[in-house]
Amino acid sequence: MLRLVTAFQSRFVNDEEGASMVEYALLVALIAIVAIAAIILVGQAVSNEFDTVQTELNNTP
Repeated sequence: MLRLVTAFQSRFVNDEEGASMVEYALLVALIAIVAIAAIILVGQAVSNEFDTVQTELNNTP
């Protein structure tokens, strides 16, 4: 029985490839969330600035 538990445990302890993939997936998800939040927060301000520039250019003779 002890041999079976040891074999089962060593199978998961030595297999680090799956953990790396999960870590990469979490990093990609975090980067995507931060990028989307930045676009949402900064996007409206940039849009307002472009509208201001367009209004100024239209009012210039």
